[in-house]
Amino acid sequence: MRPYNTEIISVGTELLLGHITNTDARDISEMLSKIGINVKYHTVVGDNPERLKACVQTAKERADIIITTGGLGPTCDDLTKVILADAFGIRLVENEDEVKGLYDYISNSRNVTQNNFSQAMLPEGCTVFHNLWGTAPGCAFEREGKIVIMMPGPPVECVPMFRTYGIPYLQALSDEQIVSHSVRIFGIGESAVDDMFADEMNAMTNPTMAPYAKECDCLLQVTAKAHSEQEAEQMMEPVIAHVRERLGDFVYGMDVECIEEAVLPMLKERGLRFATAESCTGGEIAKRFTDLPGASSVFLGGAVVYTNEAKAKLLGLDPAMIEEKGAVSAEVARALAENVRQLTGADIGIGVTGVAGPDTDGVHEVGTVFVSMAVEGKTYLRSLQMGSLRTRSYVRRMSGNHAYDMIRRWLTGLEVEQIYKEKDTPYYVLK
Repeated sequence: MRPYNTEIISVGTELLLGHITNTDARDISEMLSKIGINVKYHTVVGDNPERLKACVQTAKERADIIITTGGLGPTCDDLTKVILADAFGIRLVENEDEVKGLYDYISNSRNVTQNNFSQAMLPEGCTVFHNLWGTAPGCAFEREGKIVIMMPGPPVECVPMFRTYGIPYLQALSDEQIVSHSVRIFGIGESAVDDMFADEMNAMTNPTMAPYAKECDCLLQVTAKAHSEQEAEQMMEPVIAHVRERLGDFVYGMDVECIEEAVLPMLKERGLRFATAESCTGGEIAKRFTDLPGASSVFLGGAVVYTNEAKAKLLGLDPAMIEEKGAVSAEVARALAENVRQLTGADIGIGVTGVAGPDTDGVHEVGTVFVSMAVEGKTYLRSLQMGSLRTRSYVRRMSGNHAYDMIRRWLTGLEVEQIYKEKDTPYYVLK
């Protein structure tokens, strides 16, 4: 596939007002990177026809692929198709299959208005992307040397539609296959990974490697282009093996989205179950795991014990111990893990207590967290100092990552309590 300049135009006044976060552009960019297409521009524009026309004209001048999200719905301000079709001199025509599909989808609604069927008006001769997740179809066409792809705005529709239709459409433009794998990493940051592999990455042309930072972990993307998928896989195999060997314990999985997704099959394979007792994370660790299909086979449940009274009444912690040691302490974290394991009959108990912020508890700075894991015969502990300037959401998510990393390490026979993390020097021990 030849190099393409790609621009994503996200349409919607709600994006400019900050009412909705523009996750569509992020997710589409990530999917495109995996097939070797780099996005050069992200543009956000409100539901204004003149400004949208100007954005489209600019994109025509500087991009080979124009991808729009939003503005395909039934209301009067949904003008994306009208503007794009006009910019390329294409008529909008009614698509009979989409009319029928819309009728079937909304026929059970109490108030079906005629404007719903405007969604079936599509550029003449376009490739139609039927919306299996909503009502507004997407589409693609090629005109004036440009590739245009239009997607609906809601992420629950846009992301699966682009994955199902958009990516294969773009891949079909070339007789070459672009294949990519992500090596997921926890315990060191993107800059440390870049420092490890900088010379190699700069010298590589095919395959290529690139590090990407996530909120509380990172990944190294390995991509190859070849005449067949098998050939591309063979090209990447020694590169991935080298990366995994050099990163060692920091690699928690391949081609997974998060560390809990890597832990789930490990627990299933061993027939083990776990439970959680959460204070500062407020149930987020349990929520993240139960977002995964099949979680019920290994997750027994969890308790959110935010106050000292709840810790004592629900999980049987000794009030005198809590008073003496403090709610944010290694002793309380250990007791949470041990008690929830015993009460639920789980193989693994996780306990978390700390200060997520923005206020301190008067003793510890924000970002102080104790994460504990209890298994038969032993209880492990990590004492974390994440820094007082970290956000509440960061502290909670990072605490969850540490909990899942402890489970992962124990399941694979690695050292559980000692982990390395990027700081001023390449690595320092965090215990």
